[in-house]
Amino acid sequence: MLTFELASLKSRPTQLPLLLRCSWGPLLSFSVILHLKLLKFKMAETFLFTSESVNEGHPDKLCDQISDAVLDACLEQDPDSKVACETCTKTNLVMVFGEITTKANVDYEKIVRDTCRNIGFVSNDVGLDADNCKVLVNIEQQSPDIAQGVHGHLTKRPEEIGAGDQGHMFGYATDETPELMPLSHVLATKLGARLTEVRKNGTCPWLRPDGKTQVTVEYYNDKGAMVPVRVHTVLISTQHDETVTNDEIAADLKEHVIKPVISEKYLDEKTIFHLNPSGRFVIGGPHGDAGLTGRKIIIDTYGGWGAHGGGAFSGKDPTKVDRSGAYIVRQAAKSIVASGLARRCIVQVSYAIGVPEPLSVFVDSYGTGKIPDKEILQIVKENFDFRPGMISIDLDLRRGGNNRFLKTAAYGHFGRDDSDFTWEVVKPLKWEKA
Repeated sequence: MLTFELASLKSRPTQLPLLLRCSWGPLLSFSVILHLKLLKFKMAETFLFTSESVNEGHPDKLCDQISDAVLDACLEQDPDSKVACETCTKTNLVMVFGEITTKANVDYEKIVRDTCRNIGFVSNDVGLDADNCKVLVNIEQQSPDIAQGVHGHLTKRPEEIGAGDQGHMFGYATDETPELMPLSHVLATKLGARLTEVRKNGTCPWLRPDGKTQVTVEYYNDKGAMVPVRVHTVLISTQHDETVTNDEIAADLKEHVIKPVISEKYLDEKTIFHLNPSGRFVIGGPHGDAGLTGRKIIIDTYGGWGAHGGGAFSGKDPTKVDRSGAYIVRQAAKSIVASGLARRCIVQVSYAIGVPEPLSVFVDSYGTGKIPDKEILQIVKENFDFRPGMISIDLDLRRGGNNRFLKTAAYGHFGRDDSDFTWEVVKPLKWEKA
């Protein structure tokens, strides 16, 4: 005799474990538990995806912020500044170097010390002493060969300005969060920002500037769209002082960092927490690791989702398409998703040095498009001007000051609710509907 028993167990709406018992007389008896994710009455397998972030006190991020603080200072006084500013740091040393052509009067050493101090590097105990560390500056002017080819030594009209270099950039958007960004990336980034907040406001006085976060999210694929089910793992490694215990660290991180950031709907009894798993993180910042501008490009963008052309952002003026090209394709992808043309989208653009028009523009809606991708591509081309000079005008990228670009250099360039992040403004798309 063959019998089946089906029992529904208490679970989430999107997670229905089924207990299937099958017995065939006295000769055979076995139980199988099938964990299925049900969406619109169809079964879908889930998968895990992980994104990481680092705090503003991470040595690489310190360098990004110094480079962008220099850019802000140059653009504030001279919007036509041509800036390619790199920064490196190690114990008791910060070096700023690169190519800058500007009419601005910039005190590079002061910018370095102010940036380090504002982050919290105020003594060697925390990783760097802003007021007493050695600061080296090695800045030259932009190569005249590049200058004549890109902007004609400032003689070209905006529509004639060529790309500052070759390259390809990607913009990405997904409807899984209000920011139209991947949830794994959003959570990792917000955890890092929250760590800094509770350090600076005194909630967790034992915290020091350096730190890293990582979040693993369980997803299912809804015909190309990404749907978060739950948070699988939360990892936080944060620098701390000598006085705090590991138990105190774990308790404070759960109460003051994780709880305010991650909604209860994503956490369950199976969520894994790794809180300072190495056991000790007192030495940090440049004293713990060397830092360099441009080494956190995935953290700066989409947390591993979409794609990346390889070019970093910080310390670069808008003629550098690594930055301006990435900003305009983010706006394009976000506008596509916000308009309802697709639930998920990636846009690529590519350039040749000195050439204004892009070499190619590509769109992929991952099968979520309401219309064919070739039609979405045509809409993108009709609504966005990908020439570098016009990107600078449309997104107002020559405007410095207000720590505008410094703000981008920690906690992500995309998905931010800030009026200075002009590329995050959804552009109403115009097209002829059939």
